[in-house]
Amino acid sequence: MKLENEIQETTESQAHCRKSHHPEPIKKDLTNRLNRIEGQIRGIKGMIEKDVYCDDIITQLAATQSALNSVAKVLLQGHLKGCVVDRLSEGDEEVLDELLVTIQKLMRK
Repeated sequence: MKLENEIQETTESQAHCRKSHHPEPIKKDLTNRLNRIEGQIRGIKGMIEKDVYCDDIITQLAATQSALNSVAKVLLQGHLKGCVVDRLSEGDEEVLDELLVTIQKLMRK
């Protein structure tokens, strides 16, 4: 657990200095996906305010979670093919520890 905390602290501090470089079509796709998710969240909030049947709300929550997972998959794929490959080619093997922490975060769902 101590090692995991050290890795997480290191990656969080490093994350503040780095930027990703997504191609414009990927940025546009991610932004569109997130805009739809934002709309879904507003819709769920409205459903709760209108006392919609719980099962219907849960169905919408599941769809929203699936949409968020899709965004995470696109980002992870780009991260692996871009950032991770680049850093490994530069000899920076710490990126592997960072990647493990990231995968652990995704698997907590």
